Amino acid sequence: MSIVAASPTASVPRVKVLSRLRDYVELTKPKIVVMELVTATVAASMASWGSPDWQVLAYALVGTALVAAGASAWNQWIERYSDARMIRTAERPLPAGRLSSLESIVFGVVTTIAGLTLLAVQVNALTALLGFATWAAYVCFYTPLKSRTVHNTAVGAVAGAMPILMGWTAVGGHLGLSAATLFLIVFIWQFPHFMAIAWMYREEYAAAGCRMLTVVDPSGRRAGLQAVIGALVLLPVSVLPAVIRWAGMGYFVAALLLGLLQLAAAAWFAWRLDERSARTLLRASLVYLPTILVLLLLSCRIVS
Repeated sequence: MSIVAASPTASVPRVKVLSRLRDYVELTKPKIVVMELVTATVAASMASWGSPDWQVLAYALVGTALVAAGASAWNQWIERYSDARMIRTAERPLPAGRLSSLESIVFGVVTTIAGLTLLAVQVNALTALLGFATWAAYVCFYTPLKSRTVHNTAVGAVAGAMPILMGWTAVGGHLGLSAATLFLIVFIWQFPHFMAIAWMYREEYAAAGCRMLTVVDPSGRRAGLQAVIGALVLLPVSVLPAVIRWAGMGYFVAALLLGLLQLAAAAWFAWRLDERSARTLLRASLVYLPTILVLLLLSCRIVS
C-alpha cells in the first residue's frame, strides 16, 4: 500500500487568503477599534445604569467598529508615503505594497457607508451623525493636520473621545453633564498618553514630516509641560462624577489616587525626558484609562 503525500502547494491559496485577511485587519488599526468599542460599551452601560438594550448596543458596536475601520483605512491611504518613512509603520499593508491604493479606498468606502447606515437604521440618527462627525474629525481634519500643525493632537483627541458620545446616545442617553464629563476624561487622557509616544518616536515623526510637538520642539520641554498639564487637569475632571453624585465616594478616592500616580509619571517624564520616563508615562496612561472606566462603571451601578 502506498501513501501519497499531500502536495505542499495545496495549502498555498489558503495561506494567501489568510495573509490577505491579516492585511485588511491591519488596515483597520484593530487596537484603536477595540479601544473605541470598550469606551462606547462603558458609556452605554453608564447611560442606561448597567441595563442597556443589548440588541441595540450590539448594532451600535458593529456600526462603530465599521466606521472606525473605514476611518483607519482612509487614514492609512492618505499617510501611505509618510508611513513608508517610519520604521514602526513601514510594514503596514500600503507602504509595504501588500495592498493597493484602490483596495484601501474601496474597503474604506464600503465599511464607512455600511457602518453609518447600520447606525442610522438600527440605532438612531443622532448616533449615526456622531459617527460621521468622528470619521470626519479623524480623516478630514486630524490626518492632514499632522503635517501642518502641532494642534493635530487636540483634533485627534476629539476623534478619540467621540465613541463615548456614540455609546451614550445609542441607548437613548441624554447629552448632558454626565456624558460631557466622561467625554472630557477620555479627551484629556490622550494628551499625556500621546506626548509619551511622540517623544519615543520623535525622530521617525520628523523623518515623516509630521508636525508633532516633539518635532517642533526637539528639547521635549513643551511636550513634558503638556503631559503634566493634561494629567493635572484630569484630576478634577476625573472626580467630577462623584461631585455630581453620579458615582460614590469610593470612586472619588480611587480616581484621585490613580490620577496622582499618572501625574507623578508625567512629572517624571517632564523632568527626565528620556526613553525610560516616556515608557513609564505610556504604561501609566494605559493602566489609567481602563481602570478609571471600570471604577466608574462599578461605582455607578452601586449608586443606582
